Amino acid sequence: MKKKSSLRAIHLLKGWGGILTGRSPLMSIEITRECPLSCPGCYAYGDDHLGGEKNLRDLSDFKGDELVERVVDLIRRYRPLHVSLVGGEPMMRHRELETMIPRITALGTFVMLVTSAVIPIPKHWMKFKDFRVTISVDGLPEHHDVRRKPATYQRILRNIEGCDVNVHWTITRPMLERDGYVEEYIRFWSERPEVNFIWVSTYSPQRGEDAVEMLRPEHYDRLIREVPELRRRYPKFLFNEGIARTLLAPPRDPDDCIFSKMSVNYTADLRTRVEPCIFGGDPDCSRCGCAISSALHWIGHRKLAGPLTVGHLVRGSVRVGKFAANLRPGVREALRWERDLAAAAARPDNLVQIASPDNKQEKAAAGD
Repeated sequence: MKKKSSLRAIHLLKGWGGILTGRSPLMSIEITRECPLSCPGCYAYGDDHLGGEKNLRDLSDFKGDELVERVVDLIRRYRPLHVSLVGGEPMMRHRELETMIPRITALGTFVMLVTSAVIPIPKHWMKFKDFRVTISVDGLPEHHDVRRKPATYQRILRNIEGCDVNVHWTITRPMLERDGYVEEYIRFWSERPEVNFIWVSTYSPQRGEDAVEMLRPEHYDRLIREVPELRRRYPKFLFNEGIARTLLAPPRDPDDCIFSKMSVNYTADLRTRVEPCIFGGDPDCSRCGCAISSALHWIGHRKLAGPLTVGHLVRGSVRVGKFAANLRPGVREALRWERDLAAAAARPDNLVQIASPDNKQEKAAAGD
């Protein structure tokens, strides 16, 4: 099956133009509060995910044509370069996705569906333009099948057969306490014909959290030592030494995080914003292991000319975007990074959070 790119050059140019006019190029939408899984450590159902006043399961969500129309309206309003459809479990709304995905891509937005693959993925979706599926597989069966039952390895392999998918792995502490674990995981999924690319995150805690999933310094050291050789041996593995080292020096706070600045996130009522990033609550940025945040932070430090870095260019573009938003009624509401406004500083109760990249964008993040 031919590998499809998620973002082409024309998309990137349009996205950068959006930043300069005060808009967010990335978007994440929790399209449902429903999920048949009860995964430990799931940020979406955390008590602080939506600011502490309510839980994702407490929200009203939508079904049928109303869900499709409301999501499409959000896309029209923000005109993002890339949208991630997450949950809950987004495949709980597979009937709506059948109509929703092509309608979103017709607007010029690339769609990433992030799923546990607990529900079969229709093979004909692979023909959708500007669309990719990412499945979450948290470790080898000894860990994943316990954490994500009933989305076990056996069910995942059955439900992705004949499809074209990416794999995302969130690494936790127990997985790094056995030598050879990382390579065994990468080898297994690299050998699967359905898999296009594999990208990884490490567990990202909330401030003050002391969970068993959190990595210790020696675990980060092991990743940095193992990554270069694994990348050479398994081309599908999108994780290079530069990104690994970023885990030791992640963004200081959401204002220092390119991904946080560039993405606007909505939860299942399609009114509540997830803040300050997709994790919501009060994330501990000093221990952030988000794959996209790490990749963009690494890219942000790459030199363009002399001392000028990509990060300098992003910050300059954001300033231009802020100015443009001040001049255009209605744009400020869609301005993700306007943190110096009084409204943003107040952190209103209705602000909350949520979950990707692909071929050329993924290869760039991996150093290809």
